[in-house]
Amino acid sequence: MTIGLAVLLFGVCSCYRPERNCTDFKNGKFSFTAEISGENLTTTFVRNDTIELDYFQGKVDTSSVRWINDCEYIVKKLHPKSMAEEKSIHMKILSTTNNSYTFEYNVVGSTKKSRGIAIKIE
Repeated sequence: MTIGLAVLLFGVCSCYRPERNCTDFKNGKFSFTAEISGENLTTTFVRNDTIELDYFQGKVDTSSVRWINDCEYIVKKLHPKSMAEEKSIHMKILSTTNNSYTFEYNVVGSTKKSRGIAIKIE
């Protein structure tokens, strides 16, 4: 009996896939809050398929967006102000809800990955 239950639970769990309606998030206005130096800071960004405008601490940056597939894209600042800003960022949407998505991101070429949640405002 317990072996049958264990097999059933394993079968159900191995079939679980998080919801990913990535195309719902290609365009829109979003917010993302991250902890930076012990402080929670919020970025607002507007994405229109291939262009992203980032609003952070009273400044606006423009980035190009190149979609690899429906759930992954590369972001590259169009007017970098430092060597660090010249590097592209790989973004991967891991799961979605009605108004948010969980994503993983890293500098292209780096193995260090971070996660975040973007909330769709409009």
